Amino acid sequence: MAYHASDNCTAGSKDLYKFYFSVMITEFILALPLNLSVIYLFIFKLKFWKSKSNNIFLFNLVLADILLLICLPVRAYYFQRGERRSNNNTVCKSVLFMLFLNRGASIAFLTIISINRYFSVVHPGIKNPFKIRKRNILISVLVWVVLLPLTIPSMLTSFECCNSNETEETPGDTIAENATTITFRELVFFTPVLIPSIILVYCTIRITNRLKEKTVGDRTKLRRAVFLVTLVVLVFVFCFWPSAISRLVLLMFRVQGLPKEEEIAVQVYDGLMCLSYLDCLLDPMVYCLSSTKFKHVYMSTYLPFLMKGRHMEHH
Repeated sequence: MAYHASDNCTAGSKDLYKFYFSVMITEFILALPLNLSVIYLFIFKLKFWKSKSNNIFLFNLVLADILLLICLPVRAYYFQRGERRSNNNTVCKSVLFMLFLNRGASIAFLTIISINRYFSVVHPGIKNPFKIRKRNILISVLVWVVLLPLTIPSMLTSFECCNSNETEETPGDTIAENATTITFRELVFFTPVLIPSIILVYCTIRITNRLKEKTVGDRTKLRRAVFLVTLVVLVFVFCFWPSAISRLVLLMFRVQGLPKEEEIAVQVYDGLMCLSYLDCLLDPMVYCLSSTKFKHVYMSTYLPFLMKGRHMEHH
């Protein structure tokens, strides 16, 4: 089997990976209490399973963020040691499985929230398929169930230096099987970014056009919808697209057989994957734009002094 730079667990530049370590720890320290405070509100204040249907998707989004955050200290620990991943095969693949599962869940629920808002403001006359609470619970469960088998290919063959050293590989049918698994894995990596991005751009254009067309009446709901889908697009552009593009470049260098370039691409890819975890900090802005009730409850619970200032202004 050919050697690839991305199969090596040792960091090319230990100083660079120590910087990545500090970035991930900072993300973890800032995002964990924020997301815990959000999930507390959804469970104990908003009782998301009883409240309006959109809160079900928002709850699943924050759940995906918290599960992803749990993996960050593990990754950061090995970066600090000058290693890209754990040399323990089980730990390495388990962390990758969790990271890709929750990345996929974040993308799926961000897209669903945007489509929900699109139906509400662009097609108010059509029955919104996301307005039925029981159906949304079923959709949320289905998203997680579908993502589970789609994430498994990251654990089946050597990937991102997770090497199956415990079992001997036979050169015959394993090569073809590995090639199929690798192709499927890369499709699973890129498709959740590409297809939702097309959907989000379409929703953004349609909602923006709807805002321009509406010359009379209440435009506040439309403006909030425009801000919401624009923010989700920015999350994709800032958090998910850089890592996807860098992985594409990495694969191109691998196919062309350029080990030095691939080694640099691996380090860039790892850094941009660290950047992708920033969506855990940006998602709470999505909650505020998706639900005015959530925004009010959050501020009255954690920032009551700001609410007092607003009441004074109104009086």
